[in-house]
Amino acid sequence: MELVFATNNKHKIREISELLDNNIRILGLADLNITEDIPEEADTLEENAIFKARYVHERTGMNVFADDTGLEVECLDGAPGVYSARYAGKSKSFDDNIEKLLREMQGATDRRARFRTVIALVLDGAEYLFEGTVEGEIISERRGSGGFGYDPVFLASGFDKTFAEIPLAEKNTISHRARAMQKLLEFLKERANL
Repeated sequence: MELVFATNNKHKIREISELLDNNIRILGLADLNITEDIPEEADTLEENAIFKARYVHERTGMNVFADDTGLEVECLDGAPGVYSARYAGKSKSFDDNIEKLLREMQGATDRRARFRTVIALVLDGAEYLFEGTVEGEIISERRGSGGFGYDPVFLASGFDKTFAEIPLAEKNTISHRARAMQKLLEFLKERANL
């Protein structure tokens, strides 16, 4: 089976590719010469994921999945949430987003947070949603050089290393994106007998 992952984010493609067996081949948007940024202007992760999947499906006719992820911080009333990628502005700079987050949380004692990923799948014209979450906390300074986004300041519950400090294979056993993707893969196995 061939699926398009509606992203140009190489980090996400690498993470997802690590989870797949040989029965599924993932194509990124660059493989299809789709280089434009697909807008993420909806008010929910679900709406953004569905919009991106539909957008690419309508242009290619192919089976597509898209994700949207938000970091939901307890003391910030769930912010940055759906605005996580553009928290510090339209430049979508990981560093700027982390700096703003740490500034906003200065002095906070409740540092609980969770990552939430929603994956939308358009398969043979029908739409499906899958969700994955991971609970944790935001630490007060960056640690680690791996991963991307908020990984250097996110410590998953029960772990003493940030997502940026643990190897990708280990991250893929617990991450929000991996959990949502696992649900998608289980669905495909049942549906398509992969």
